[in-house]
Amino acid sequence: MDVHARAGGDGVGDPVATGPYLDAMGLLPVGVAVVTVADGRDDIGATVSSFGSVSADPPVVSVSVDSDGYVAEVIEEVGAFAVSVLGGGQTALAGRFSAEGRPSARRLVSGLDHHRGEHTRAIVLDDALAAFECRVLHHVEVGDHTVFFAAVTALPAVRGTGPALVRRAGRYRPVD
Repeated sequence: MDVHARAGGDGVGDPVATGPYLDAMGLLPVGVAVVTVADGRDDIGATVSSFGSVSADPPVVSVSVDSDGYVAEVIEEVGAFAVSVLGGGQTALAGRFSAEGRPSARRLVSGLDHHRGEHTRAIVLDDALAAFECRVLHHVEVGDHTVFFAAVTALPAVRGTGPALVRRAGRYRPVD
């Protein structure tokens, strides 16, 4: 199968129309994280619900972002990023980082405890449940997203506790 091909659509007679596909996938609870990148000029970031472990030895993760978005462009250019896994009380922060036309990540974390990762210089949220600094190994465009496979170069110290934040049926929810 061509990895650039798009399955489904909204055409007449399409066995897997985009709307019903997204509705069905929305029933699966998925963790919520913020991906940040420092590109030397500014800091950018986005909320993602497609971050996960690929390998434990060596530690490799994947993250998927909209191929047409600025985040994909900058991750590809810089080759490194940080991920902050959000807790149940960080719904508003997830919303900030997912809003259309959002400002710089520096502005989005103004007033929140954060620091820069030693390896990536990307913003790490101090109240995240976990954090990862990552170096891109490979990326693949699949449909409307780019999947980045990245080596975990560091696990920055964070102090978040409590339930995780997940997205299910289009809503953010805390889950123990």
